[in-house]
Amino acid sequence: MEKRETSWNNVTKWYGEIVGEKGHFFHQAVVIPGVMRLLDIGGRDRVLDVACGQGVLARRLPSEVSYTGVDLAHGLIADAKRMDINKKHKYIVADVTKSIPMAEKYNKAAIILALQNIKGPDKTIKLTGEKMDKGGKLIIVLNHPCFRIPRQSSWETDAKNKLQYRRINRYMSSLEIPINMHPGDRNSPVTWSFHLPIEEYSRMLSENGFLIEKIEEWTSDKKSEGKAAKSENRARDEFPMFMAILAVKK
Repeated sequence: MEKRETSWNNVTKWYGEIVGEKGHFFHQAVVIPGVMRLLDIGGRDRVLDVACGQGVLARRLPSEVSYTGVDLAHGLIADAKRMDINKKHKYIVADVTKSIPMAEKYNKAAIILALQNIKGPDKTIKLTGEKMDKGGKLIIVLNHPCFRIPRQSSWETDAKNKLQYRRINRYMSSLEIPINMHPGDRNSPVTWSFHLPIEEYSRMLSENGFLIEKIEEWTSDKKSEGKAAKSENRARDEFPMFMAILAVKK
C-alpha cells in the first residue's frame, strides 16, 4: 500500500448499511442497469469485477454467468460471500494495483464506482487488461469527473434567473481528496478520492491496449417537489452524475 490507506475495509459496516443486498438507489435505478445493457452480459460470459465491493453486480447477473470479484477490503469480500449463493461466483482479496491473482481469462470486465478511489488507476487498468480476452469489453463507471469533484464542485443558485447550476472550481488538475465519512466526528474514518480529468482516463486506456467504443453520461431520475422543483429538476437533467466508458481490448 501507499502511505495512506485507500482500502475501504475500515468503512465496511457503514458501506454495508448504505448499499445493502440490492445496492443503493442509484445502483438499482441507474448504474447496474446501464452496466448490464452496455456489457450485454449473459449466456457463457466470464465476468471480472474489479474493486467489486460487496458484490452488488454479481447478484444481478444471470445465474449461468461465471463471475470473479476482487477487492482489497476483506470485510467487503466477506459480505459479498455471505450474500452470494451462486457456486459459479468466487471472490478474492487482492490489491488491484499490484496483482489480480487468477489464471483465468475473462471476456467481460467491470470497474464500477471504484476507480476514482484507487491510487494508481493506470496500474489497475493494465492488470485488468492482462486478464481479458482479445476483443473483450471493459466498462468503467465513474462519479462524473467533470461535475462531481469532491470539495471542488457544488450546486449554486442564480435567484435572479431562477436557475440552479453546477459550480466547478478545479478540473484539469490531478487531486487527492480526503473524504470524512462522518462529517463533524473527529474520529471519522477517511476514504480518498483521486480526481483526474477525462483525458487521463482516455490516455490510460489507450496506453494499456484498449479502444474506447462508447461514452455515456447518466443523469439522476429523482424528482424534486416544492418551490424550487422546476429549476432543480432541470439542473438534474442537465448535469450527469455518472460517466460510463465502454472499451474493447485490442
